[in-house]
Amino acid sequence: MRAVVYKGQCQVAVEQVEDPRIEAPTDVIVKITSAAICGSDLHMYEGRTTASTGMVFGHENLGVVAEAGPAVQSIRRGDRVVLPFNISCGFCFNCVRGFFNSCLTTNPDRPGAAYGYADLGPYRGGQAEYLRVPFGDFNCLKLPGQPGDQWEDDFVLLADIFPTGYHATELAKVEPGSTVAIFGAGPVGLMATLSAMLRGASEVYVVDRVPARLQKAQQLGARPIDFTQGDPVEQILEQRRSNAAIREAMRPGEEKMLGVMCGIDAVGYQARDQQDPSHEDPTQVLDDLVRVVNPTGSLGIVGVYMPKDPGGADPHARHGEFELPWGKLFSKGLQVGVGQTPVKRYQRHLRDLIIAGRAKPSMIVSQHMPLDAAPDAYKDFDQRGDGYTKIILKPDMRAA
Repeated sequence: MRAVVYKGQCQVAVEQVEDPRIEAPTDVIVKITSAAICGSDLHMYEGRTTASTGMVFGHENLGVVAEAGPAVQSIRRGDRVVLPFNISCGFCFNCVRGFFNSCLTTNPDRPGAAYGYADLGPYRGGQAEYLRVPFGDFNCLKLPGQPGDQWEDDFVLLADIFPTGYHATELAKVEPGSTVAIFGAGPVGLMATLSAMLRGASEVYVVDRVPARLQKAQQLGARPIDFTQGDPVEQILEQRRSNAAIREAMRPGEEKMLGVMCGIDAVGYQARDQQDPSHEDPTQVLDDLVRVVNPTGSLGIVGVYMPKDPGGADPHARHGEFELPWGKLFSKGLQVGVGQTPVKRYQRHLRDLIIAGRAKPSMIVSQHMPLDAAPDAYKDFDQRGDGYTKIILKPDMRAA
């Protein structure tokens, strides 16, 4: 079959690889109809992880069951399914507690496994024509409809970024009436924006520098903040300070709470320096969040921070070690939630919001491209420029 194969820093190719096969009675083989490129795929593409040459990429996968192992009970050939990017068994100590991101069964080297991702097990990704799915009964979420219908783009986003955006709001403790600052208007940041709105947030500020992304955030009901126009924390504080209704509602002393109660990092360790966006500052977003979130507030950190970064600026950064403002964080009494998303915890509920018409995550999708165009898709998406918010690869689409 054809698959997207990592060839080295900033190089992928579409090559013929061995077809997947049933390796255990609980396996399922899925024919892929849509596979999205994730921002975290770009970390590997840029050589900023331990990804090895020859890996098949792709952890956001949607398709139709082509074959099911003899022990699979609830999933049948022809079922339409989406796969959470976490590969989990469903029965280990962590899975039964809902921490599907830290399954103890599926990765021989460490807790947690995923399709086509560095350090997360030996599994090939789904930017390919077919994908092997371990523990098919547990890992396949059954879907209505047919490939290519009105839900196709929505459903593929259930594999990762919609649940990840929702997880960010869970970690940040967003509830009805919450004030929220989200740093990063890439796919996850936009899904965090959508999720904050679904959870009833009163004010959502989204920080980025790409006009198309900020426009999408505004369409979702957020207030866009362009960090190239000045310190984003000061911009948020000034907007709140200049709102007469906010000021008039405050009792004496409450002006000390002009920030927001919930902060979300949807950027990660490749954050850009606000003074010089051509350079990275891996703690820029974390520093700003600690500044803008009020005392007693909460942080949700879902932007990726890798334990090893070959492209880090110094020996500490290359080992995932960063200087953080722990004194301010402690003195403000901030709660911090961090880590990979346990996708299955949210996936079914978000699916039902899509079916009911309450959520349309596909509004962020910007391009559909044939699988054979993956090298160009990666190159263009890696520029993080205007017009590229989310690319979906289609194995059955013919190149123009």
